[in-house]
Formats: sequence, C-alpha cells, structure tokens
Amino acid sequence: MPYQSDDELPESVRENLPPHGREIYRKAFNSAWEDYKDPEDRRGDDSREETAHRVAWAAVKEKYHKQGGRWVRNQ
Repeated sequence: MPYQSDDELPESVRENLPPHGREIYRKAFNSAWEDYKDPEDRRGDDSREETAHRVAWAAVKEKYHKQGGRWVRNQ
C-alpha cells in the first residue's frame, strides 16, 4: 500500500514529523514496499508493511533526531 501523498501517511507520522521528514518517510516506505515484496527478503515473520515502516523510520533517523519530543534536523 504505497503512499501517494504525505496526507495518506499514518497519523503518528503526519503529526510528529516536519514536512521534509514526512517526504523522506513516504519515499523510503514506498521504495521498501517494492524491495521487500518477497517474504524471503524480509527478516523472520515480519510482514511487508512492518518492514517498510521500519525502513522508513530508519531513513528519517538518518536526517532527523528527536529532541524534547520534537523531530529536528541533524546538524
């Protein structure tokens, strides 16, 4: 279920990440959705969706970190 726009992202993502962070999340999720479509490409019994969300959060954390409850861009 790739996301066509940031408005389709889960509420937890939309309400917490700044616009650029949401874009990173959406693009990473969509890419991982395609990359991990085959179960043998995933770890353990993780679903395709779980894997894509995990990859998306990892991509966000490369550019942002949480500071005082807010996501801020790394220096």
